[in-house]
Amino acid sequence: MSLAAIDWSQPWFAPYRAIGQAAAQAALHTSVAAALQQEAAPGFRPAFVPQSELPAGQAYEAHIFQTGTVPTRDNLHDFFNGLVWLAFPEAKRRLNELQAAEIARAGVGATRGPLRDALTLFDENGAVLDAPEPLLKALAARDWHTLFVTQRMLWPEARLWVFGHALLEKLATPRKALTAHVLLLPPTAAGAPAAFDDRALARSLAPEYLAQKPFVPLPVLGVPGWWAGNAAANFYDDSKVFRPGP
Repeated sequence: MSLAAIDWSQPWFAPYRAIGQAAAQAALHTSVAAALQQEAAPGFRPAFVPQSELPAGQAYEAHIFQTGTVPTRDNLHDFFNGLVWLAFPEAKRRLNELQAAEIARAGVGATRGPLRDALTLFDENGAVLDAPEPLLKALAARDWHTLFVTQRMLWPEARLWVFGHALLEKLATPRKALTAHVLLLPPTAAGAPAAFDDRALARSLAPEYLAQKPFVPLPVLGVPGWWAGNAAANFYDDSKVFRPGP
């Protein structure tokens, strides 16, 4: 799929629409790295650079941390990665900081380890849901009927951020089975849910918490208003997509 074919009217692209449309248009005439850099605020770090600036054998996350540059290929995957950097810079910097620290501590081996696995999962396929408590409880229990049918009237009060750039790439050609790993944000010290913004998300990315892999699967096309077919209750009867809880 080409950048020109992205349907920016889709609800999952809402946080990225303004900069995404402009960057996609610019990328038709230049590199993806240059198009993303054009949309960045003056002085924005890290800067987007061609993939050729990543030395052979150098760990990608360590390179970003050490140089303040993001090597970027001319493809959809790296395009969406750049959009997430521009929309949620503090959360992305926190993920990179933690990845680089783990690489410095343990090197790059055959396996990433639990923390780097969790960081990569969220970076590639993650999402965050800000929603009334009944929806969050139903999601945690994978009680799809309660989440999407009996409590459907609560969804106008909810917001879902698709954060993972690999998932955004897949959603450019949506299909029913596409599933996000929703990060269940830890409550604040006062017991309330964490605030829903980039800065608060970055603060919530604590290594000890992430290593527990506090994620719950969410088939994103089940979200009310995100796909016309889910207006029918039997949309959620597909157990291959809406799998029962553990």
